[in-house]
Amino acid sequence: MAEATAIGWTDSTFNPWIGCTRVGPGCDHCYAEALDRRHKWGGRTHWGSGKRRMRTSPTYWKQPILWDSIAERTHRQRRVFCASLADVFDNEVDPDWRRDLFALIARTPNLTWQILTKRIGNAEKMLPPNWGVGYQNVWIGATMVNQEEVDRDLAKLIGLPAMLRFVSYEPALGPVELSPGLEIEPDRNWTWRAKTKFGGDSRIGWVIVGGESGPGRRQLDMKWLSSVVEQCRAATVPVFVKQDSGPRSGDQGRIPKALWVHEFPPT
Repeated sequence: MAEATAIGWTDSTFNPWIGCTRVGPGCDHCYAEALDRRHKWGGRTHWGSGKRRMRTSPTYWKQPILWDSIAERTHRQRRVFCASLADVFDNEVDPDWRRDLFALIARTPNLTWQILTKRIGNAEKMLPPNWGVGYQNVWIGATMVNQEEVDRDLAKLIGLPAMLRFVSYEPALGPVELSPGLEIEPDRNWTWRAKTKFGGDSRIGWVIVGGESGPGRRQLDMKWLSSVVEQCRAATVPVFVKQDSGPRSGDQGRIPKALWVHEFPPT
Protein backbone atom coordinates (compact mmCIF):
# COMPACT_ATOMS: atom_id res chain seq x y z
CA MET A 1 0.00 0.00 0.00
CA ALA A 2 2.28 2.66 -1.35
CA GLU A 3 3.15 5.19 -3.99
CA ALA A 4 4.41 2.44 -6.31
CA THR A 5 2.61 -0.84 -6.96
CA ALA A 6 2.97 -3.97 -9.07
CA ILE A 7 -0.73 -3.83 -9.99
CA GLY A 8 -0.54 -3.00 -13.69
CA TRP A 9 -3.84 -1.14 -14.04
CA THR A 10 -3.14 1.52 -11.43
CA ASP A 11 -0.30 3.82 -10.36
CA SER A 12 -0.60 3.79 -6.56
CA THR A 13 -2.60 2.08 -3.84
CA PHE A 14 -4.17 3.68 -0.79
CA ASN A 15 -5.76 1.73 2.07
CA PRO A 16 -7.82 3.86 4.45
CA TRP A 17 -8.19 0.78 6.63
CA ILE A 18 -7.27 -2.91 6.59
CA GLY A 19 -9.58 -5.89 6.87
CA CYS A 20 -12.54 -7.53 5.19
CA THR A 21 -14.76 -10.64 5.13
CA ARG A 22 -15.07 -13.23 2.37
CA VAL A 23 -18.30 -12.84 0.42
CA GLY A 24 -17.99 -15.11 -2.61
CA PRO A 25 -15.93 -17.64 -4.59
CA GLY A 26 -13.58 -14.93 -5.81
CA CYS A 27 -12.40 -14.49 -2.20
CA ASP A 28 -11.30 -18.10 -1.70
CA HIS A 29 -7.59 -17.41 -2.22
CA CYS A 30 -7.53 -13.74 -1.20
CA TYR A 31 -3.99 -12.32 -1.31
CA ALA A 32 -4.98 -9.48 1.03
CA GLU A 33 -6.17 -11.89 3.70
CA ALA A 34 -2.93 -13.85 3.38
CA LEU A 35 -0.91 -10.64 3.79
CA ASP A 36 -2.96 -9.73 6.84
CA ARG A 37 -2.25 -13.11 8.46
CA ARG A 38 1.45 -12.77 7.68
CA HIS A 39 1.99 -9.22 8.89
CA LYS A 40 -0.60 -8.96 11.67
CA TRP A 41 -0.60 -5.19 11.43
CA GLY A 42 -1.27 -3.72 14.86
CA GLY A 43 -0.58 -7.12 16.43
CA ARG A 44 -3.69 -8.93 15.19
CA THR A 45 -5.58 -10.06 12.12
CA HIS A 46 -8.52 -8.15 10.65
CA TRP A 47 -10.29 -10.67 8.43
CA GLY A 48 -13.70 -12.19 9.02
CA SER A 49 -17.10 -11.26 10.36
CA GLY A 50 -16.84 -9.57 13.74
CA LYS A 51 -13.09 -8.88 13.35
CA ARG A 52 -12.28 -5.25 14.00
CA ARG A 53 -10.83 -3.41 11.00
CA MET A 54 -7.70 -1.33 11.47
CA ARG A 55 -7.64 2.29 10.34
CA THR A 56 -4.30 3.35 8.88
CA SER A 57 -2.26 6.17 10.39
CA PRO A 58 -2.86 9.94 10.05
CA THR A 59 0.56 10.28 8.42
CA TYR A 60 -0.34 7.68 5.83
CA TRP A 61 -3.63 9.48 5.09
CA LYS A 62 -1.61 12.56 4.05
CA GLN A 63 -0.01 10.72 1.11
CA PRO A 64 -2.88 11.31 -1.37
CA ILE A 65 -2.76 15.03 -0.59
CA LEU A 66 0.91 15.07 -1.61
CA TRP A 67 0.14 13.01 -4.75
CA ASP A 68 -2.65 15.46 -5.64
CA SER A 69 -0.26 18.40 -5.34
CA ILE A 70 2.27 16.67 -7.60
CA ALA A 71 -0.42 15.77 -10.16
CA GLU A 72 -1.64 19.36 -10.26
CA ARG A 73 1.86 20.73 -10.69
CA THR A 74 2.99 18.24 -13.35
CA HIS A 75 -0.37 17.84 -15.16
CA ARG A 76 0.22 14.11 -14.99
CA GLN A 77 -2.63 11.80 -14.10
CA ARG A 78 -2.23 9.46 -11.14
CA ARG A 79 -4.65 6.57 -10.78
CA VAL A 80 -5.13 5.49 -7.16
CA PHE A 81 -6.59 2.07 -6.37
CA CYS A 82 -8.46 2.59 -3.12
CA ALA A 83 -8.66 -0.27 -0.60
CA SER A 84 -6.56 -3.08 -2.05
CA LEU A 85 -6.55 -4.58 1.47
CA ALA A 86 -10.16 -3.82 2.33
CA ASP A 87 -13.55 -2.95 0.80
CA VAL A 88 -14.86 0.62 0.89
CA PHE A 89 -18.46 -0.64 1.11
CA ASP A 90 -17.86 -3.19 3.88
CA ASN A 91 -20.78 -3.28 6.35
CA GLU A 92 -18.41 -3.70 9.29
CA VAL A 93 -16.47 -0.48 8.73
CA ASP A 94 -17.12 2.51 10.96
CA PRO A 95 -19.27 4.92 8.86
CA ASP A 96 -17.15 7.82 10.14
CA TRP A 97 -14.10 6.27 8.47
CA ARG A 98 -15.94 6.12 5.16
CA ARG A 99 -17.06 9.75 5.52
CA ASP A 100 -13.43 10.73 6.14
CA LEU A 101 -12.38 8.82 3.03
CA PHE A 102 -14.91 10.57 0.81
CA ALA A 103 -13.82 13.92 2.23
CA LEU A 104 -10.23 13.04 1.28
CA ILE A 105 -11.34 12.08 -2.24
CA ALA A 106 -13.15 15.40 -2.62
CA ARG A 107 -10.02 17.20 -1.42
CA THR A 108 -7.85 15.55 -4.11
CA PRO A 109 -9.53 16.37 -7.45
CA ASN A 110 -6.33 15.87 -9.45
CA LEU A 111 -6.24 12.14 -8.62
CA THR A 112 -8.33 9.51 -10.37
CA TRP A 113 -9.67 7.29 -7.61
CA GLN A 114 -10.42 3.69 -8.56
CA ILE A 115 -12.82 2.12 -6.05
CA LEU A 116 -13.26 -1.62 -6.62
CA THR A 117 -15.76 -3.52 -4.49
CA LYS A 118 -17.25 -6.98 -4.06
CA ARG A 119 -20.26 -5.34 -2.37
CA ILE A 120 -21.71 -3.22 -5.15
CA GLY A 121 -25.18 -3.67 -3.67
CA ASN A 122 -24.09 -1.57 -0.68
CA ALA A 123 -22.62 1.28 -2.68
CA GLU A 124 -25.64 3.46 -3.37
CA LYS A 125 -26.71 3.67 0.27
CA MET A 126 -23.13 4.34 1.42
CA LEU A 127 -22.23 7.11 -1.02
CA PRO A 128 -22.16 10.59 0.54
CA PRO A 129 -25.25 12.82 0.18
CA ASN A 130 -23.29 15.30 -1.94
CA TRP A 131 -22.05 12.61 -4.35
CA GLY A 132 -23.16 14.61 -7.38
CA VAL A 133 -20.92 17.53 -6.41
CA GLY A 134 -17.14 17.23 -6.22
CA TYR A 135 -16.73 13.50 -6.93
CA GLN A 136 -16.21 13.49 -10.67
CA ASN A 137 -12.73 12.01 -10.20
CA VAL A 138 -14.00 8.57 -9.12
CA TRP A 139 -14.21 5.33 -11.09
CA ILE A 140 -16.37 2.69 -9.41
CA GLY A 141 -15.83 -0.97 -10.22
CA ALA A 142 -17.34 -4.28 -9.17
CA THR A 143 -15.66 -7.67 -9.09
CA MET A 144 -17.65 -10.31 -10.99
CA VAL A 145 -16.01 -13.72 -11.34
CA ASN A 146 -18.74 -15.80 -12.99
CA GLN A 147 -22.09 -15.44 -14.75
CA GLU A 148 -24.05 -15.74 -11.51
CA GLU A 149 -22.33 -12.63 -10.15
CA VAL A 150 -22.75 -10.80 -13.47
CA ASP A 151 -26.49 -11.54 -13.43
CA ARG A 152 -26.73 -10.33 -9.83
CA ASP A 153 -24.49 -7.24 -9.95
CA LEU A 154 -24.14 -5.78 -13.44
CA ALA A 155 -27.35 -3.75 -13.29
CA LYS A 156 -26.45 -2.52 -9.79
CA LEU A 157 -23.12 -1.22 -11.08
CA ILE A 158 -24.64 0.49 -14.10
CA GLY A 159 -27.24 2.08 -11.84
CA LEU A 160 -24.58 3.98 -9.92
CA PRO A 161 -23.61 7.54 -10.79
CA ALA A 162 -19.92 7.70 -11.62
CA MET A 163 -17.69 9.21 -14.26
CA LEU A 164 -16.73 5.66 -15.18
CA ARG A 165 -17.94 2.23 -14.16
CA PHE A 166 -15.74 -0.82 -14.62
CA VAL A 167 -15.86 -4.58 -14.16
CA SER A 168 -13.02 -6.62 -12.70
CA TYR A 169 -13.39 -10.14 -14.05
CA GLU A 170 -10.68 -11.44 -11.72
CA PRO A 171 -10.21 -14.16 -10.81
CA ALA A 172 -12.07 -15.38 -13.89
CA LEU A 173 -13.86 -18.54 -12.71
CA GLY A 174 -16.23 -19.20 -15.60
CA PRO A 175 -17.48 -17.81 -18.91
CA VAL A 176 -19.38 -14.50 -18.70
CA GLU A 177 -21.58 -12.43 -20.97
CA LEU A 178 -21.01 -8.74 -20.28
CA SER A 179 -22.46 -7.34 -23.52
CA PRO A 180 -25.67 -5.92 -21.98
CA GLY A 181 -23.54 -3.65 -19.82
CA LEU A 182 -21.04 -2.70 -22.53
CA GLU A 183 -23.56 -1.35 -25.02
CA ILE A 184 -25.25 2.04 -24.68
CA GLU A 185 -28.91 1.23 -24.09
CA PRO A 186 -30.72 4.44 -23.07
CA ASP A 187 -34.12 2.74 -22.90
CA ARG A 188 -33.07 0.28 -20.21
CA ASN A 189 -34.81 0.81 -16.87
CA TRP A 190 -31.47 0.54 -15.08
CA THR A 191 -29.60 3.28 -16.92
CA TRP A 192 -28.45 5.95 -14.52
CA ARG A 193 -28.92 9.12 -16.58
CA ALA A 194 -32.08 10.08 -14.72
CA LYS A 195 -30.30 9.68 -11.37
CA THR A 196 -27.35 11.99 -11.89
CA LYS A 197 -26.11 15.13 -13.57
CA PHE A 198 -22.78 13.48 -14.37
CA GLY A 199 -21.87 13.20 -18.04
CA GLY A 200 -20.64 10.06 -19.76
CA ASP A 201 -22.03 6.89 -21.28
CA SER A 202 -24.73 4.81 -19.66
CA ARG A 203 -22.61 1.68 -19.75
CA ILE A 204 -19.55 -0.11 -18.43
CA GLY A 205 -16.51 1.85 -19.59
CA TRP A 206 -13.66 -0.53 -18.80
CA VAL A 207 -13.07 -4.23 -18.14
CA ILE A 208 -10.15 -5.87 -16.31
CA VAL A 209 -9.55 -9.58 -16.92
CA GLY A 210 -7.26 -11.78 -14.86
CA GLY A 211 -6.58 -15.32 -13.85
CA GLU A 212 -5.99 -16.29 -10.24
CA SER A 213 -2.46 -16.18 -8.83
CA GLY A 214 -0.89 -17.81 -5.84
CA PRO A 215 -0.99 -21.32 -4.33
CA GLY A 216 -3.98 -23.48 -5.28
CA ARG A 217 -4.95 -21.10 -8.07
CA ARG A 218 -7.84 -22.04 -10.32
CA GLN A 219 -7.15 -22.07 -14.04
CA LEU A 220 -8.23 -19.38 -16.48
CA ASP A 221 -9.69 -20.86 -19.66
CA MET A 222 -8.42 -19.00 -22.74
CA LYS A 223 -11.91 -19.30 -24.29
CA TRP A 224 -13.32 -17.19 -21.44
CA LEU A 225 -10.60 -14.59 -21.93
CA SER A 226 -11.09 -14.51 -25.71
CA SER A 227 -14.85 -14.10 -25.36
CA VAL A 228 -14.58 -11.10 -23.03
CA VAL A 229 -11.97 -9.39 -25.20
CA GLU A 230 -14.24 -9.91 -28.24
CA GLN A 231 -17.23 -8.49 -26.35
CA CYS A 232 -15.21 -5.40 -25.44
CA ARG A 233 -13.92 -4.99 -29.01
CA ALA A 234 -17.47 -5.17 -30.40
CA ALA A 235 -18.58 -2.41 -28.00
CA THR A 236 -15.36 -0.34 -28.34
CA VAL A 237 -14.77 -0.65 -24.61
CA PRO A 238 -11.12 -0.75 -23.45
CA VAL A 239 -9.97 -3.99 -21.82
CA PHE A 240 -6.96 -4.66 -19.63
CA VAL A 241 -5.71 -8.27 -19.55
CA LYS A 242 -3.84 -8.44 -16.27
CA GLN A 243 -2.48 -11.96 -15.88
CA ASP A 244 -2.80 -15.64 -16.64
CA SER A 245 -3.30 -18.24 -13.92
CA GLY A 246 -0.30 -20.37 -14.69
CA PRO A 247 1.45 -22.69 -15.07
CA ARG A 248 3.42 -20.40 -12.78
CA SER A 249 1.93 -17.44 -10.96
CA GLY A 250 1.99 -14.41 -13.21
CA ASP A 251 3.16 -16.43 -16.25
CA GLN A 252 1.65 -15.01 -19.46
CA GLY A 253 2.91 -17.80 -21.73
CA ARG A 254 -0.54 -19.21 -22.57
CA ILE A 255 -2.11 -15.88 -23.57
CA PRO A 256 -2.09 -15.32 -27.36
CA LYS A 257 -0.40 -12.09 -28.39
CA ALA A 258 -3.64 -10.74 -29.86
CA LEU A 259 -5.30 -11.02 -26.45
CA TRP A 260 -2.42 -9.60 -24.42
CA VAL A 261 -3.75 -6.05 -24.22
CA HIS A 262 -3.34 -3.23 -21.70
CA GLU A 263 -5.95 -0.60 -22.54
CA PHE A 264 -7.18 2.27 -20.37
CA PRO A 265 -10.23 4.50 -20.65
CA PRO A 266 -9.58 7.93 -22.19
CA THR A 267 -8.97 10.69 -19.64
